[in-house]
Amino acid sequence: MKVYILADLECVAGIVNFTDYCRPEYSKYYEHAKELATLEVNAAIDGLLEAGATEIVVWDGHGPGGLNPSLLHPEAKIACGRPMDYPHFIDQSFDAMIITGQHAMANADGGHLCHSGSFSREKWLLNGKEIGEIGLTVLKAAYFKVPTVMLTGDSAACEEARSYLPEIHTVPVIWGQKRGSTEGMTSQEAIAFNAAAIHLAPEQARKQIRETAAKCLDNLKTHKLYWLEPPYEMTRVTRLETDKPGRTAVNRSDDYMDLLSQKPEYLK
Repeated sequence: MKVYILADLECVAGIVNFTDYCRPEYSKYYEHAKELATLEVNAAIDGLLEAGATEIVVWDGHGPGGLNPSLLHPEAKIACGRPMDYPHFIDQSFDAMIITGQHAMANADGGHLCHSGSFSREKWLLNGKEIGEIGLTVLKAAYFKVPTVMLTGDSAACEEARSYLPEIHTVPVIWGQKRGSTEGMTSQEAIAFNAAAIHLAPEQARKQIRETAAKCLDNLKTHKLYWLEPPYEMTRVTRLETDKPGRTAVNRSDDYMDLLSQKPEYLK
């Protein structure tokens, strides 16, 4: 049984804020953050192996990299490095996908470090409805008929995942403080707004992730795919910054993978 893991960074237990943990250029705890993220992935791998997985590929899905390959579980392979084009090595040969360390979409009330691809993005829409990285990724897997069976991250991300796939296994490891939406803020204001949260102790988070992964492959054929039929229209709206106006990009396609692969077409 072949399983694909998408690993993100912002909602791993112990990742307290974006500035200190998430960027190699300036984050003083960046290497520690990658270690925490890798250990959560390894816990999921332990559970998946117990559940019968025979091949596991991990995609490091955090922009500049969020995993430490030297610490990765020896029974897994890793897809990493940039640039990396869609579909990020997932294809129809996989039996299931899980997501770790995932955050909710931009403007989610109580979403820990929530954003949609970038903190500079005000919102992301697909066919007129707001969507974030979870929805886009679930659809990417469904394009290849691969079910998404588990997600770990903050409680807002878990709730968002269940809105697409009610039967998905979720492991909340962070509970953000409900303070309202970041809509209308600059990117720097949005980065600072949603850092206060309650975290599980990392060791406890890994225990719960391992236990859930060990059962997430049960009854695999009953897991439904979340899918939207074409045609597609994707809209990206950037935040209004203090030194420049916001911009809107609109892309269209009848093929979902082609849509994701297109460069943003900004309106004049």
